[in-house]
Order: sequence, then structure tokens, then C-alpha cells
Amino acid sequence: MSFMMKAMLGSKLKDMTGGGGGGEVEVPAGDVKETPESKGMSREEFEDYQRQLIEEKMERDKEFATKKAERANLRSCLRDKYRLPESGQDEAMVKMAGDDLDLPEDLAKMVDEDEEEEAVNDSLLGQLHQLQNMDMDQLKTKAQTTMTEIQQVAEEKCVIM
Repeated sequence: MSFMMKAMLGSKLKDMTGGGGGGEVEVPAGDVKETPESKGMSREEFEDYQRQLIEEKMERDKEFATKKAERANLRSCLRDKYRLPESGQDEAMVKMAGDDLDLPEDLAKMVDEDEEEEAVNDSLLGQLHQLQNMDMDQLKTKAQTTMTEIQQVAEEKCVIM
């Protein structure tokens, strides 16, 4: 209970009583500015160090954006492959990256193979090949059962037959 009271009222009481800190100023850890002296470097070395840090950060950000766009490109290719709805967010990411995107080789092979397979299956020869693989006896019995079912339904609904 005292912890809750202290947490809720502690800073307000400290402000009212003058802080009671003995004149010390607390500086948050994130507000500390680096100086050449704190790093033990000369001013030129420190400037080079800062410039190098900025360049490395820009390079990391660029690589991150490229990887992110490649993943978006991959998702859009998979959406195309499986005929799923497109995502505007992925499309925007791909456009931002430009022509620098590479599709993984394995995925490119898979997509090409699937497209070839679909093209063969869609053709007349593909349909004939599928008919050759079917069991004719099974096809004949399936057709006969379907016809008898249709006749029974028709007889039930129509008095003339």
C-alpha cells in the first residue's frame, strides 16, 4: 500500500518540498551527449567516428528496406500464384524499392514449373492425358449412378413419367 502511495504521490510531494535532492540535477541516460573527451578521441577522430556511424546506419536502413520490399514482392508473387486478393501495402513497398528486387531462385523455379504445368493441363492434350489416367470402369459406374439418380428424382417430381 505504501508503495502505491509513494508511486502516485512521490513526485508531487518532492516538487512541493523542493526536491530534497541536495542540489543534484538528475539527467536521464538518453540525454547524455557524447563528446570527444568522453570517447578519448581528438575532435577530428570523433567527427570521423560520428560520420562513420551515420553512414553505417544509412546502409543498414537501406538493406532493411530492400529486404522488406523483397518479402513484399514474394508475398505478392504468392498471392498471384494462389489467386488471393492483392495487398496495397505490399504493392506500395515494391514500388518504393524499384527494380532492385530479386525473387528467390527456388521460388522462381517453382512459379515457372507451376505455370508450365498449368499451361499443359489447360491445353487439349493435357485434358486427353488426364482422361487416359482415369479408370474407365469407375467413370462408367459413376455415370450410370448419376443417371439413375436423375431418373429417380424426375419420377418423384413428375407424375407423367
